[in-house]
Amino acid sequence: MSTVANHPYTEPGTVPEELPGLSVPVVLKGFVSHWPAVAEATVSDASLIQYLKQYSSDLPVTFYQIKAGVTGGRIGYLDDFSGFTFDRASAHLNEVLNSLQEAVEGRYIGSTRIDKWLPGFREKNDIVMSGAQPLANFWIGGETDIAAHFDSPMNIACCVSGKREFTLFPPEQVTNLYIGPVDRTPSGRAISMVNFDAPDLEKFPKFSTALEHSVVARLQPGDALYIPPLWWHRVKSSGPINMLVNYWWKQTADYMGVPDLALEHAILALRGMNTREKASWKAMFEHYVFSDNAMATDNIPKALQGMLDPDNEPAARLAWMNFAQKLKQ
Repeated sequence: MSTVANHPYTEPGTVPEELPGLSVPVVLKGFVSHWPAVAEATVSDASLIQYLKQYSSDLPVTFYQIKAGVTGGRIGYLDDFSGFTFDRASAHLNEVLNSLQEAVEGRYIGSTRIDKWLPGFREKNDIVMSGAQPLANFWIGGETDIAAHFDSPMNIACCVSGKREFTLFPPEQVTNLYIGPVDRTPSGRAISMVNFDAPDLEKFPKFSTALEHSVVARLQPGDALYIPPLWWHRVKSSGPINMLVNYWWKQTADYMGVPDLALEHAILALRGMNTREKASWKAMFEHYVFSDNAMATDNIPKALQGMLDPDNEPAARLAWMNFAQKLKQ
């Protein structure tokens, strides 16, 4: 296991233009250390909470309450897979923030839209990204341990308070991470079933290979981490109150759809086929999806390429409308 390399940047908070082209994670040391929220966090947890409460909306927020007896703030499955290690509940954001300040154990808010629940926060606590409008979220709670999972967009994770340790794996290590169910997950993403703190290598022998290809990033308040699409990452947070702000974005147009849905559809439609049929469909996917775009379009006039042309928004939207109709049948 090696350490994620630091990456240079010119201006704090301004994303380097080359970042989306990187194929490996990088750390941006002190990237958001100029944020007022980070400054308040360095004073005290109470100062951070008071700072956040000035932006808090009146909307209820969903939070996790980790069940009694679950150690290390682990977010995942119970040992017997009868359920999850937490219960979901809802309360006003200020109530949850107060409970964190009062050291109520096992409470955690995950992936919550900043602009909806902390309106105005980004006026002084934000990053600058050329040519993209990222989705900004905040995560806050006590000690937590989020099992290895992946995100399909590009991701910049900014540590505001506490400490975050990321263990990251390249996408091809999916076969060595022992991924659990795809349609019954703790929070919408399939996760690794391995206990990273005490891996059972008799039950999960290939996990040792995954570890050989892993990298680790340890963030202090003000640091940021760039995670390329589909890199698996386990996130362990420490400190009485730890907060992270992350930004998700993609370089393809929204009208081209969500790759996750394509994967789910392919699992349903293709996984049950016999080996010969799978090989045939693999050739089709290679030709239309995974090969160079020109291979499938060189013989077709531009005006007739339709949804094969990634720049043809009307054709893509028509295709999605047709898909929706077919799914209703």
